[in-house]
Amino acid sequence: MKSRIVAVSDFCDGVPPSPSRYLPEDFDRAWARDAGDPDPSARPLTPVSVVGGYLERLPLAAVAAGLVDAAEIWQFAGRDDAWFDSAGLLDQEARPDRGAQRPSAPASAGLTRRSFRADGHPAPYGSADALAHIARHGAPEILCVWGLGVNEALLDACQDSIRIYNSIDADPIRIPPEVSRHFDIFLTGSDWQSERIHARHPAAICEVLPIGPDFASDLTFHPTGAAKDYDVVYVAATQPYKRHDLLIEALDRLPRSVRALCVVGYGHLTDELRAEGERRGLNIDWIGPVSHDEVNALINRARIGVVCGIDDGAPAILTEYMLAGLPVLANDRLVCGQQYIRPDTGLTASEDRFHEALADLIARSAQFDTRAVVQANWTWPHSIRQLSALIDQARGYRAGRVSA
Repeated sequence: MKSRIVAVSDFCDGVPPSPSRYLPEDFDRAWARDAGDPDPSARPLTPVSVVGGYLERLPLAAVAAGLVDAAEIWQFAGRDDAWFDSAGLLDQEARPDRGAQRPSAPASAGLTRRSFRADGHPAPYGSADALAHIARHGAPEILCVWGLGVNEALLDACQDSIRIYNSIDADPIRIPPEVSRHFDIFLTGSDWQSERIHARHPAAICEVLPIGPDFASDLTFHPTGAAKDYDVVYVAATQPYKRHDLLIEALDRLPRSVRALCVVGYGHLTDELRAEGERRGLNIDWIGPVSHDEVNALINRARIGVVCGIDDGAPAILTEYMLAGLPVLANDRLVCGQQYIRPDTGLTASEDRFHEALADLIARSAQFDTRAVVQANWTWPHSIRQLSALIDQARGYRAGRVSA
């Protein structure tokens, strides 16, 4: 059986999860009938490219670096109908009570996506479906759990796996102690987050190695040579913590000739923010959601990128802007990720001076070679070596603990 790394997203289609009409034994029977999944081949036949967003890049890097043979991304569905329709992973004929095999969804060479039916309770998520899969196919060698997390039953089923946690957002640990105590490694975005982890788990292996900006992909994000028809771009969900209001206030204090592009993935404030920009007569275009390739094409049309939030995990877009050749202006109160803003990559500024820094950086944008800085420090080959050393440390610690 090939070795695997699994990254468990905290996305759940249907929140909070509703109770399922299927029983644990239904999932057990369904997975017991499945004889050919995962693919038992040793490694992908085609070379693995580390591409995509922050969820894909770490597991793909583990395959590309030879840590494991294959990678998977797991997510959850909180309703029976969402489970069967989610990303085409399961159709009506694949229900546990129909007796058919349930196909996985290949995403790219070396990576498979799976959606499991969540149990009917809030996060940390449990899943009788996922437990049945693990019982049939075994636990992965490396289990990465992001965000809102999974419950103890899933972690117990993977007790022989190296288990890694990253909250993704500003809160360094969003799972209760009875769950977090099972993890071997914690990845954080700043020293203060590591201190918060050690306050709960003093002996934890903990490293500032955020999965977004520190596993950057220079294949996904790169210069295109496009004309610079925007001065500034902001790629962010339209949610309050992303602080689009700061960009709007800054633009309102600058000439109306300054042109901005906001690329949105999700969020409930898009219409409100667009209306506010129009009310003030600002030159802002709004677009999204779009694919990663389209994000790269769009940010290449701007001179600089901005990160306006404060209470945010180290945003992946920091190094994604830079790989496309853009210097970055960030809020100087950003709690995670300021280590990526250096004199050769951009500026930080207080909110009352954000407009001045915006104008300054736009004027000097052509002087930066931010792509070279990221390639020298934060692309995935650098980060996977650090993660590999942490995994070796965790295995050594386990061996010592077992022998003791």
